[in-house]
Amino acid sequence: MDVKNFRKAGHFPSLLSAFLYFDVSFMIWVLCGALSLYITKDFNLTDAQKATMVAILTLGGSIFRIPMGILADRIGSRKAGMIGMGLTILPLMWGWLGGTSLSQVQALGFLLGIAGASFAVSLSLASRWYPPQYQGLAMGIAGAGNSGTALATFFGPQLAAKFGWHNVFGLAIIPLLLVFVAYFLMAKDAPNQPAPKKIRDYLAVLKNIDTWWFSIFYAITFGGFVGFSSYFSIFFYDVYGDQSIEGGLTRVQIGYLVTITVIAGSFFRPIGGYIADRIGGMKFMLVLYSVVCMCAFAVSTMPSSFMVMLALTSIMMACLGMGNGSIFQIVPQRFSKEIGVVTGIVGAAGGLGGFLLPNNVLGPLKQATGSHVTGFIVVASIVLVVTLVFYAVTRSWRKDWATADSGVNF
Repeated sequence: MDVKNFRKAGHFPSLLSAFLYFDVSFMIWVLCGALSLYITKDFNLTDAQKATMVAILTLGGSIFRIPMGILADRIGSRKAGMIGMGLTILPLMWGWLGGTSLSQVQALGFLLGIAGASFAVSLSLASRWYPPQYQGLAMGIAGAGNSGTALATFFGPQLAAKFGWHNVFGLAIIPLLLVFVAYFLMAKDAPNQPAPKKIRDYLAVLKNIDTWWFSIFYAITFGGFVGFSSYFSIFFYDVYGDQSIEGGLTRVQIGYLVTITVIAGSFFRPIGGYIADRIGGMKFMLVLYSVVCMCAFAVSTMPSSFMVMLALTSIMMACLGMGNGSIFQIVPQRFSKEIGVVTGIVGAAGGLGGFLLPNNVLGPLKQATGSHVTGFIVVASIVLVVTLVFYAVTRSWRKDWATADSGVNF
């Protein structure tokens, strides 16, 4: 790949706009998770309730991604992005001025899923501007906007400690408005934006088995990234916090640790796309799934040193981030004309994975066993099974797609 010609191959202002929109939206999307140690303290929640609270935001993002993806295909990503940012202001206002009960926090967390749906819009905006040989890098750069999660976990606890967690939602409106203006000025739909179709025509991709396979595989990579991003504050505080051990870490210090893991996942996403462009997304994914599996088993040993745990979780998150970039090196080439809706569907599956991880695996097993060990053993076992399935499915893809002369770099 000739990286020097990358900027000339597409429309860089639109790529930058896609990144900024994704970045600020992801920051907002995971606010409930970033502020979880302060919110749960006010409401005195159980382990399962804590997991549910941070999982609901990913469920909202999962549900909203499909309509936002269709909207991007119908009216263009530029208009869809501005609508998404405008709607995101509403739950932020509610969190700032309301959010006085657990049910309200859960409801506004669900509505913040509108921000999480930015994925389907920003990636379709970026993808249509770049040719196949640059898809991995372009989608990786736009997708690196999930680094907004790091902004939330780094600044959220500090601002909550100083101003209260309600005011953090109000403060988040400021960067959102700034990005809205930048997006309005810089974003431009690609000339190959397809003509609008009927809703049933968009949903026809659901009949394609590849859509479902991509959804399963992305549910592991992105679901793992966003699920752990939301849950790691609770996890690290349970294991290494000052409420658990004498001289343990404070809530703000825990926020720093979680930020490091999130940065690892975000920073390595475009690198994953770049490597996938060079050696093939399918080959690279097998390596990444294998490393994630080994790291999850290692985390289940619960090392006494938080630095060892930080290293393991950061490596795991980096591989999940690269996996996100690798999968979306393949998707735009397989579904070039339906990238918005397919991105929405696959992204929805990723969000659903992020919901199930804390809500149905880590939280309940922690409450049932009193330890996080079982939860991570289950996670590692699931990844192992999916790795074997991925190997079997992609063997078939290599034959079918090579016959079709799709141009996909395996």
